[in-house]
Amino acid sequence: MGVEAVEVEGGVVRMRRGCSCAKDDFLPEESFKSWGNYVKALKETPGRFRDRILARSMDRTELVEMKARSQNEMKKTLNWWDLMWLGMGGVIGAGIFVLTGVEAREAAGPAIVLSYVVSGVSALLSVFCYTEFAVEIPVAGGSFAYLRVELGDFMAFIAAGNIILEYIIGAAAVARAWTSYFATLCNHEANDFRIKAHGLSEEYSHLDPIAVIVLAIICVIAILSTKGSSRINYVASIVHVVIIVFIIIAGLANANTANYTPFAPFGPRGIFQASAVIFFAYLGFDSVATMAEETKNPGRDIPIGLVGSMVITTALYCLLALTICLMQPYSQIDKDAAFSVAFEAVGMGWAKYIVAAGALKGMTSVLLVGAVSQARYVTHIARTHMIPPWLAQVNKRTGTPINATVVMQAATAIIALFSELEILAKLLSISTLFIFMLVALALIVRRYYVSGVTSKLNRIKLIFCLAVILGSSTGTSIYWANSEGWIGYVISVPILFLGTLGLWVFVPQARTPKIWGVPLVPWLPSASIAINIFLLGSIDKASFVRFGLWTGFILIYYFLFGLHASYESAKEYEEKGSEDETQLKKVEEGNMSSAVKDFESGGYGGDSNNNGVVPDK
Repeated sequence: MGVEAVEVEGGVVRMRRGCSCAKDDFLPEESFKSWGNYVKALKETPGRFRDRILARSMDRTELVEMKARSQNEMKKTLNWWDLMWLGMGGVIGAGIFVLTGVEAREAAGPAIVLSYVVSGVSALLSVFCYTEFAVEIPVAGGSFAYLRVELGDFMAFIAAGNIILEYIIGAAAVARAWTSYFATLCNHEANDFRIKAHGLSEEYSHLDPIAVIVLAIICVIAILSTKGSSRINYVASIVHVVIIVFIIIAGLANANTANYTPFAPFGPRGIFQASAVIFFAYLGFDSVATMAEETKNPGRDIPIGLVGSMVITTALYCLLALTICLMQPYSQIDKDAAFSVAFEAVGMGWAKYIVAAGALKGMTSVLLVGAVSQARYVTHIARTHMIPPWLAQVNKRTGTPINATVVMQAATAIIALFSELEILAKLLSISTLFIFMLVALALIVRRYYVSGVTSKLNRIKLIFCLAVILGSSTGTSIYWANSEGWIGYVISVPILFLGTLGLWVFVPQARTPKIWGVPLVPWLPSASIAINIFLLGSIDKASFVRFGLWTGFILIYYFLFGLHASYESAKEYEEKGSEDETQLKKVEEGNMSSAVKDFESGGYGGDSNNNGVVPDK
């Protein structure tokens, strides 16, 4: 890979160039040096697990020590303008152009516009929760780093597995949709460009080589430069937005209000079922949070970029959903290329080429932003040694995590080759809603609990209130999934309100954000928890089975490898203490890395002495 690796021998740091693919780059810990060591480590699993499940990282650890493990720093080249377009480029793609037709036809009817409103509100609440973390802990790990600091190593690992799943299947779904719109542009059916594998089940039998080729090209672009990727996305997103405006204007010019009757043919349940699936259309905004490490002024740029891109995206989505259902009766909307076929149906056949080209540009942007951000997630996870540290290496010349980018794109290409979009979208929604719920929970913990500051009584009150919020939200979701009645909501919703009120009144906040803070805490994160869990109740059983199988797989990996690697890595750094920091200064250019400088000057939203902690009154 041409990376630069670091060896420490006798306290002397040596640099070596070339391809770093030795065994120690993947499993450098003592537990994996021999079979005897590994068996000994497995016997210590219960004790190590107790240690890791209670271990919480610190802001400084994520900002300084974890970043230093990548050997080279990522380049700070992005501002709020870049982030806003990255947010829009990462979100507006396959979801709106493909899933809108599927869900309007089969689940919501013209009320699909309300489904987008519900998903948009849920996404916006999650955006606010992300902003505070991204400003105060601006590292490439995004939600993984935030959860590691507030909920501990084990919960962060569970989230990490779902983050990786989210990005792989999300990009695979978009790549499959790319082929569908490319086929429309060529006046063909999507399956005309796919290879039928008769030996596989129907859901996995249409192989998609075009999706693989597109992902390979995106991988090369993402490797070369973050700023370059941002510029390509910027141009593509502007063209995309112009085409979306054309679709809205031209579509409304051919509107027929009779198509809006009946408005909600599948009832409220259909609206929320569609909302849970089309939440896929809002994925990508968390990509902006992973760019925090490469942002010039995180405290200003991240809130503007995240919130601004989400507000614009939600408005465009609702207008597009309104337009498609006014152009055609919901029962006639095409499931594969809804907008292109709709224009052909109203006598504007030539417009379908503009629509298809716009969709392709949008999906290309989503794939590019996804490739950039998923590699940053994986890089930071690898810094903790939960996955092989080889994936954490940052190339000195490009300032990009080449290893992580290539591995993630290869995995995505394999999934895209086999799997249908609908299967991927539902599984993706479960994973994402789960992660967003955890981030909202972590935000409440961050505000109300600081070790050594929060009293034992206030800790007990916090745990009780969180249990009430989570329990009532889960009860509401289960009742929604299994009952057509309303009496359950009369019980669960007031309990949720009382749990949040109790937290607001009886538990003092232990930390005050220095630069940017989420408004209306604990009400806003509590609402985010409730709506994310509620939407989970609208997803089918088969998707939960797939989600359970994936969770089981990552737990097996964790107890066999990830637990032991992260445990020994953490203990090694704890023992080295100040000696390790001295060695890191020798490795990096200058006397002190920019991360150390920023942290010690309070540039990450927290003063280096107290991190914005407010003592109990």
